[in-house]
Amino acid sequence: MEKFPLKGTSNLPISSAVTNHPLSADHTSYQSVASKTGKGSSSSSGSERITTSLTTPGVPVYEADEDGMIDITPGNGGLTNPNYPYSYAANGGRQDGVGAPSSSGNNGGAGTGATSAAGTAAVGAATSAGNGGDGGGISSPTHTRFGRDFHHSDHEGISFAGMTDTSDDIPGIGQYDDFHTIDWQRDIARDRMRHRYIVKKRQDSFWDLLKGAHDAWSGWVCVLLVGLFTGCVAGVIDIGASWMTDLKFGICPQAFWLNREQCCWSSNETSFDSGNCSQWYAWSEIFTSSREGFGAYVISYFFYIMWAMLFALLAASLVRMFAPYACGSGIPEIKTILSGFIIRSYLGKWTLIIKSVGIMLSVSAGLSLGKEGPMVHIASCIGNILSYLFPKYGRNEAKKREILSAAAAAGVSVAFGAPIGGVLFSLEEVSYYFPLKTLWRSFFCALIAAFILRSINPFGNEHSVLFYVEYNKPWIFFELVPFIGLGIIGGFIATFFIKANLWWCRFRKYSKLGQYPVTEVLIVTFITAVIAYPNPYTRMNTSELIYLLFSQCGISNQDPLCDYNRNFTDVNSAIEIAAAGPNVHKAVWLLILALAMKLVMTIFTFGMKVPCGLFIPSLALGAITGRVVGIGMEQLAYNYPKIWIFSGECSTGDNCITPGLYAMVGAAAVLGGVTRMTVSLVVIMFELTGGVRYIVPLMAAAMASKWVGDALGRQGIYDAHIALNGYPFLDSKDEFQHTTLAADVMQPKRNETLAVITQDSMTVDDIETLLKETEHNGYPVVVSKENQYLVGFVLRRDLNLALANARRIIDGITGQSLVIFTSAQPVQNLGPSPLKLKKILDMAPITVTDQTPMETVVDMFRKLGLRQTLVTHNGRLLGVITKKDVLRHVKQMDNEDPNTVLFN
Repeated sequence: MEKFPLKGTSNLPISSAVTNHPLSADHTSYQSVASKTGKGSSSSSGSERITTSLTTPGVPVYEADEDGMIDITPGNGGLTNPNYPYSYAANGGRQDGVGAPSSSGNNGGAGTGATSAAGTAAVGAATSAGNGGDGGGISSPTHTRFGRDFHHSDHEGISFAGMTDTSDDIPGIGQYDDFHTIDWQRDIARDRMRHRYIVKKRQDSFWDLLKGAHDAWSGWVCVLLVGLFTGCVAGVIDIGASWMTDLKFGICPQAFWLNREQCCWSSNETSFDSGNCSQWYAWSEIFTSSREGFGAYVISYFFYIMWAMLFALLAASLVRMFAPYACGSGIPEIKTILSGFIIRSYLGKWTLIIKSVGIMLSVSAGLSLGKEGPMVHIASCIGNILSYLFPKYGRNEAKKREILSAAAAAGVSVAFGAPIGGVLFSLEEVSYYFPLKTLWRSFFCALIAAFILRSINPFGNEHSVLFYVEYNKPWIFFELVPFIGLGIIGGFIATFFIKANLWWCRFRKYSKLGQYPVTEVLIVTFITAVIAYPNPYTRMNTSELIYLLFSQCGISNQDPLCDYNRNFTDVNSAIEIAAAGPNVHKAVWLLILALAMKLVMTIFTFGMKVPCGLFIPSLALGAITGRVVGIGMEQLAYNYPKIWIFSGECSTGDNCITPGLYAMVGAAAVLGGVTRMTVSLVVIMFELTGGVRYIVPLMAAAMASKWVGDALGRQGIYDAHIALNGYPFLDSKDEFQHTTLAADVMQPKRNETLAVITQDSMTVDDIETLLKETEHNGYPVVVSKENQYLVGFVLRRDLNLALANARRIIDGITGQSLVIFTSAQPVQNLGPSPLKLKKILDMAPITVTDQTPMETVVDMFRKLGLRQTLVTHNGRLLGVITKKDVLRHVKQMDNEDPNTVLFN
């Protein structure tokens, strides 16, 4: 060691260099000793190892790098490093702003010590901000010369594993296993590296310039394609579902592929009651040639049940045989996937095909479910499949989630014809990481999808929205009271629904019933069809029912709901307020029965093994409640027009109360209570109905229902299903209110041993034994077993791949080969050649100290999207906290069963 000169000093022997230079640990002028290539440091600061010599206590001994020179990185004053192109400003920060005084203190100290690894350095792959020494607060620069001359030879000093082009010689590095959490920081840093490389290469040739341009616009092209395909698929689903729904009632003999409405377009008759034109044959007509009478009713009833059973059997069998992931609504899983979890083939091509066909079948079967939730899943499948056309997104899980967020927005956009509502839904409900760039892309994607759906025009009218209504009456100020009342009722209905549905899903999961999914679907379908047919409001398609409840009574409306004692003689006068006729009373009772039946059947239907959404049943429950309340208010205004609450608005005899508006507000209330949406819900509702002047009533009801729901139960239906399935979802909306420390949560506990890998003293056999004996997803790399200072972190998957790859390709690798995670040349011994694995080592793992409050740790997991963080004490490694540990700890603190968190 004596003969190595220090760079920037005269050729003094090292002992005198140490004494002449103010390098002692308590001197503020020197921060750390950094190797030129940024070797792994014992204190996770990424700089050169400092081993304290046993002979001279307190005097550090420096190991040299390849060319025999040692770099000294100066603090404020002292020598400047000729290899480091930035001078230091007076405040101790570099002039380009990197490495300013560290806010997190030393790794060795007992402060919060939350040393971040993301985005601090010029390379994007960053240094841990704390330092091992007791010196000043300047982050030592641990990076190579990337800022100046990016070239292939410089790849050695990158601190994130799997980011470099050189790691491509080991196939599969940087990918993830099924049911694992992604590392957002590492993926985003890999993308920055790739982007910087492309920008650097742009000047080289015209071809590279084109490649750079393609890379820049590939995100927009990808969301454009997602929007196009989503619009087309949605159009096909809408057309198919409406045709198959009408098939339960009859057929169009001249052209069997037309549904009832289209069949009647070709008819010349000017009026036909409820779609029964002469071209359309009910099943009873084909067999008994009459529509009325007992025999006709029985035949129609039989065919209704038979078709429903057939559609349900097909849907359940397809899901069971080809794509088990195509069942349910898909939104809880999409939320989990967007939070950084991998569920392989959940967004695959088979799931897309079966979900699209299955949702048409299950909606047509007359089950109490909607096709709007699954549209989000279908759009996300399209987004996932198309992202593989663009390696920038297909190979990078964190980037892929930007496309999936945009796809979720397109899904809601086509489901309701509500593009802005879709973007807000993606932002408020499903997305976890939503930068501004993704907001613009989601907006564009939703726009394209809505435009395509509008061109296909599946509803066959001039509006692309589901329930277009035109109310022309303003609402009276006093009506806010019943609107808020509807919000409260909606909150109660929603809470009852969530609790009952969760109880049933739990029962299904842990009982024999779960083993017979197809039988369950058939039984529920049979009961639904038998109960639904006698009541005209449950017999009709749920979307038609909602449209009927939203619409206002006019001359052309023949439904019993509109049987008022009115005479429409004078066309020009406003519709007068009138007493309800006997049919209205009958219709109200039928609606109340329909409400009870729909509520009960939706509880048993949601979560079955067919594709099923929740938006439409929730809207129907609320619309029925609202319409009944609206009719009550209308009759109150008719009978007592002079009381002060109507303040003369109703004394003129005009119709001042619109029951359809109450239905709309009630629908928003129940849907808001079930899903706990607020902003996106109001926007979806007024886009859905075109009722912009009713935003305030909708907001009042949505807010009231959310408050009631939150007071009675913490979770919305999607969060509850995430918890039920045990997905590792760390909700960013929840508060962590406990006063525990990182040391209480980390694994292993104080008295157990921690599985670690040493940087240069373990053989291939040792590492393979460690991998066999432990289940961990990653291992900290330390200096040595006795000296557990942190060097970096290596993932289990990467280790397995690298070892298998080395045995296959490199000659002379045996079980006795040393595995080395540093750049230093090993001492030449007579054994087999060593295996160098520095390139799979993450040299900037995020670390906290054992005294860090868990509140801070949970925040880091949420906001940085971590997989794990390492816990140190005075720079020595103590343990690891993984996302699963955090989730279990949160459950334990909330007095819930921590073992419900199932996956890694």
